[in-house]
Amino acid sequence: MQAFERVEVFKRALFSVRDYREKTIVIKYGGSAMGSEGQEDTLIEDIVLLKNSGINIVLVHGGGKKISEVSQKLGITPKFVNGLRVTDEQTVEVVEMVLSGQINKKIVSQINRCGGKAVGLSGKDGGLFTAEKDLSNGDIGFVGRIKSVNAKILDILSREGYICVVSPVTSGEDGRTYNINADTAAGEIAAGLGAEKLILLTDVEGVYEDRSGKTSLIRSLKTERALELIKRGVIDGGMIPKIMCCVEAVKRGVKKAQIVDGRVPHAVLLALFDEDGVGTTIEK
Repeated sequence: MQAFERVEVFKRALFSVRDYREKTIVIKYGGSAMGSEGQEDTLIEDIVLLKNSGINIVLVHGGGKKISEVSQKLGITPKFVNGLRVTDEQTVEVVEMVLSGQINKKIVSQINRCGGKAVGLSGKDGGLFTAEKDLSNGDIGFVGRIKSVNAKILDILSREGYICVVSPVTSGEDGRTYNINADTAAGEIAAGLGAEKLILLTDVEGVYEDRSGKTSLIRSLKTERALELIKRGVIDGGMIPKIMCCVEAVKRGVKKAQIVDGRVPHAVLLALFDEDGVGTTIEK
């Protein structure tokens, strides 16, 4: 690459940073995208870089693989319905221990060690979000549906320079602990904050028209077509809640939502500054 070409790339990056400055990006970091320590370190470094560039970052994490791993060690067989974990009393204790007690604290520590300022929260903290039992897929235990989001607490922390790291575990009005699908939690938080963009990091490149062919990746989806692909069965399994949270977030004011392969180095930077080159973008 010639010097002038490098300058043009640098200029485009600076203009892109300016466009996002003082705006909020909500990132969902899923258990399926949690790869090697090196990959995780790169993500953390990029998040700190974005925050230091004046972009507000809220990171919502999952941890499904780790939850399943710990559950199996305890003799609990993981079960799923439409991509959602069946969560009995034993399982919800494992979920809270893994998400709020292990993964959340690890990410917060990594961000702080990298020079950022992070604070870890679960839905229980400050009444961040409240939930009720989700019966849309039948009774699958302590799986919650978010009723409301207290976006103010995230806004205050962001304005004070903190990166908010959110565990999708919360309480219901009945006082019980509920497991919230992390994709859904990220979408609700993005809508509550009026985020500029929602990014879901996962372990696939995006949405495929034909999953048998890697050339059929759909780069851009309007909300109506996304729903049509679900009806046709093109989108199924664990991808359904991801697409639905993107659709709902966009309908409620989030400018764009993007599903990106989190295993790719610097996936978040690519999603923000080279969105035509990675993942599937959902917009109105």
